[in-house]
Amino acid sequence: MSATDADTRTTAQPPSVVVEMEMAPSRATILLVEDESFVREVTCEILRSAGYRVLKAGNAREAMQAFQCHGEEVQLLLTDVVMPGQNGRDLARDMRAICPGLRTLFISGYAENAVTRHWSRERGGFYLPKPFSVQSLMRKVSQALNGGGKARVQVHREKRA
Repeated sequence: MSATDADTRTTAQPPSVVVEMEMAPSRATILLVEDESFVREVTCEILRSAGYRVLKAGNAREAMQAFQCHGEEVQLLLTDVVMPGQNGRDLARDMRAICPGLRTLFISGYAENAVTRHWSRERGGFYLPKPFSVQSLMRKVSQALNGGGKARVQVHREKRA
C-alpha cells in the first residue's frame, strides 16, 4: 500500500466525537435498561466513552437483579418506557421505593404524551425521545445527574491521525 493510499484511508474515516460537559459527575454509575440490544449496546458505548460506568440490563427483571447487587452505586436509572414484561415507569417506581433519591431518565420510541411528561416531571425524572443524538443523550444525562440544572454540551469533531 502506498503512502497516498494510507493517507486517503485515514482521512476517509468518520471523525470521532468528543463531548465535553460542565458539572457532569465523571464517574457516575448509570443503570441502562433497554430491551433492544442494538440500542442498548450503542447507548452503553456512548456513555462509557464519556467516562460513565454503565450497568446494562435487557429487561426490568435483569435491572432489579443488578440494582439489588449495585444499587448503592447507581446514580441514574436510564430506562426505556415500553418493554416486554414490566414497563420502565413501574420499574422506576419499584426502584425508588428502595432508593427514593434515584434519578431517572426515560427513553422511548413512542410519541411523548402529556401523561409521560407529567409522570416524569412529577417524580423527578427526565424524558428523551428515540432516536436521539449523542449530544441530546449527553445533555439529558447531565441534566438528570445534576438535578435538572442546565448543562453545556459541546461536540467537537476531531480528525483521526
